[in-house]
Amino acid sequence: MRDRNGNTHLLRGVAAGAIGGLVAAWVMNGFIAGAMKVQEGMKSLEQKVREESQPKDEEQSEDSTIKVADTVAWLATGQHLTREGKQKGGPIVHYAFGALMGALYGALAELSETSTTGAGTGFGTGLFIAADGIMVPALGLSKLPTQQPVSDQLTHYAAHLVYGTTTEMVRRIAA
Repeated sequence: MRDRNGNTHLLRGVAAGAIGGLVAAWVMNGFIAGAMKVQEGMKSLEQKVREESQPKDEEQSEDSTIKVADTVAWLATGQHLTREGKQKGGPIVHYAFGALMGALYGALAELSETSTTGAGTGFGTGLFIAADGIMVPALGLSKLPTQQPVSDQLTHYAAHLVYGTTTEMVRRIAA
């Protein structure tokens, strides 16, 4: 975002974007939690019984942020995280990634106003495609999008739209 004199302020944009990304990561968590409750409420009793009777592979059911936190801990200490460590580490990774992506967005917003077109929805869409659609599955942190229910994909896409829009709103206020 250029000031009255036409100057860009890259560091201010990075800081504002990082703040926006942190706030947006928190809002995104709330959105996903609410959406999951709605989805669970819509499942039939028969589906619930069927799913609950099948054993779950704990590693596959873990969120990708928990897997990243565990990998970082293992690389740093040679030990995997405990259950409590995973509960703390997953959110740390989520918020750190949210702040980092927000900072990147803030820098892009300073360099080109077109990056803010759509009030952050383009950013959220791009992040969904790049992270959830390509990188996370490529790193073995989640199943391929084609192996996940469409309803989960739509929920996560909507959550990324919420993230992008919130990042833009907070960035504008903070800049």
